[in-house]
Amino acid sequence: NGCTRVSWAYSLVDSSQVSTFLISILLIVYGSFRSLNMDCENQEKDKDGNPTATGAFNNGNTNNSECFRCCRIQTIDSTQALFLPIGASVSLLVMFFFFDSVQVVFTICTAVLATIAFAFLLLPMCQYLTRPCSPQNKISFGCCGRFTLAELLSFSLSVLLVLIWVLTGHWLLMDALAMGLCVAMIAFVRLPSLKVSCLLLSGLLIYDVFWVFFSAYIFNSNVMVKVATQPAENPIDVLSRKLHLGPGMGRDVPRLSLPGKLVFPSSTGSHFSMLGIGDIVMPGLLLCFVLRYDNYKKQANGEVPGPGNMPGRMQRVSYFHCTLIGYFVGLLTATVASRIHRAAQPALLYLVPFTLLPLLTMAYLKGDLRRMWSEPFHTKSSSSRFLEV
Repeated sequence: NGCTRVSWAYSLVDSSQVSTFLISILLIVYGSFRSLNMDCENQEKDKDGNPTATGAFNNGNTNNSECFRCCRIQTIDSTQALFLPIGASVSLLVMFFFFDSVQVVFTICTAVLATIAFAFLLLPMCQYLTRPCSPQNKISFGCCGRFTLAELLSFSLSVLLVLIWVLTGHWLLMDALAMGLCVAMIAFVRLPSLKVSCLLLSGLLIYDVFWVFFSAYIFNSNVMVKVATQPAENPIDVLSRKLHLGPGMGRDVPRLSLPGKLVFPSSTGSHFSMLGIGDIVMPGLLLCFVLRYDNYKKQANGEVPGPGNMPGRMQRVSYFHCTLIGYFVGLLTATVASRIHRAAQPALLYLVPFTLLPLLTMAYLKGDLRRMWSEPFHTKSSSSRFLEV
């Protein structure tokens, strides 16, 4: 009995679980600060009288990148927050019933998006590497635009990695692409208020619980697990069959597990730990929101605390740190639950309460709940130094 408890406890600190915890938290933190950095740069450009198109991503040495001009910052409103779980359910059913028909198109679209997202992830590193060369010079590609050496390097490395992933199907490359998708989604999608955050996360919690726990009673199969784990045909193999290139051309490429999740093998190699990117991105959007609000309050340093505000240590605790700790505890609880029940668990069932409830409690105690609930970044004065979304 003692040995069983030790073995069960050891499984919680297995390398696959530790890797999942660390990587998911790092992705959320990095994506949130990348998002805040984009807002601050746009704000500085507005101050200097150099306005850019709202929502354009700007990054370069002055973080002015043309590579991602097509990527606009998307702000989710209340209606979108309500209908997003419905749209996700429809997409899940399409993948469940018609996967064989759409898998090649879906794989190609995923590869294209992963290429752009991973290039976005690599761009700061490439800027650092090319800084001694010619950071200001841009190379013209005609109608395609002008790009810096860092942008070209990040995009080339991203294309190379996607090609190697298609040829090998290695889980580590799939994880790298999934990380790029997580960071890009956290950086480019905004939650404007706590009200929208609660609507979105509550709806996705119901979505996650239904498709993991109850879909088997209706569809005789766990829809969420089947879609998440079902490998897709390799486009190279499909192309070789369509063009009748012969049995040796393209037939030895593996089927592809799509980068909609992070997977890490255990130290013994006996199993993989898996976490869907939605379980990183959706709480990550909340963390991004509270980080922006913390920055908003920091800029409002002349504000006098109201009578409902908590003095002392409570005021020094940031919403970001509070919510991040909640995310970690929720992830740990989901892992324990999956070990106890020996079955896949809807991670959002644990992540949403452990992130939202401490945040709501702290906002109430600090007297910020009303402001955070609706349009917290809206200011009437155009000369305000506060962040605007």
